[in-house]
Amino acid sequence: MKTKIKLLSTILFLSTLISFSQKKINASDIMEDIKDGKDISYNNSTIVGVLDFTFMDEALQNLPKKKKSWWNWGNNYSDNTVKKIIENKISFTNCTFTDDVLAYIPDENSGYTFVASFEEKVIFSKCIFERKAMFKYSKFEREADFTDANFEDDTTFKYAKFDQNISFSNTKFREPATFKNTKFRKKVSFENSIFEESATFKYTKFYNGVSFKNVAFNEDLNLKYTEVSGDFDITGMKVAYDIDSKYTKINGKSFNKYLLNNRN
Repeated sequence: MKTKIKLLSTILFLSTLISFSQKKINASDIMEDIKDGKDISYNNSTIVGVLDFTFMDEALQNLPKKKKSWWNWGNNYSDNTVKKIIENKISFTNCTFTDDVLAYIPDENSGYTFVASFEEKVIFSKCIFERKAMFKYSKFEREADFTDANFEDDTTFKYAKFDQNISFSNTKFREPATFKNTKFRKKVSFENSIFEESATFKYTKFYNGVSFKNVAFNEDLNLKYTEVSGDFDITGMKVAYDIDSKYTKINGKSFNKYLLNNRN
């Protein structure tokens, strides 16, 4: 018991030490720099406030009021979507985000959906997302790096598109994580990552391979309708509960046939 208390005290002390050692940056200042065309690069920093890559509040000032209809809310993506292209390079390393990081906002008050995409390289390496991280419908035209990231709250990359190299290796998802309908043009690595709750890759397309090597899925894994072309590395992968592999295709073969043909 004393050992556990001592260990807990040490962890709390280290967390506090890290928090104090990081410089605090206002998210609003970062947004101003993006507007001014500056590349964003922060290391060992705490980002305070909502980081809104969609710039929703600014966009709303120039939009007509839109009458909402209950029957098409959330289903009329093309008609009510306001798109923002981030042309700056974005780099955060060893940073903590204390509030939401948003590249996707479905605004119930206006009826518009705001989405941000990224033209240049995007790095969120060794970062902690304490609140929501929303990248639904985002397009990443260059490299993207979420290596060693820690998502503490809800996160989604649903319908996102990754055109270049992308890594989620050594990443931890503490809440349900969804990559439904996500498209990966290059090989993506989730190697050594941990999904504490359900993970969804339904309808996801991996065009050039994927690595789930040593990944721990601590609840369900949904691979329904998933398509993989190229390398499919599941060495050491563990799934605590169910794998839904209905209609999954691995290089044209069903999930079960692929496993059968690739047994050592």
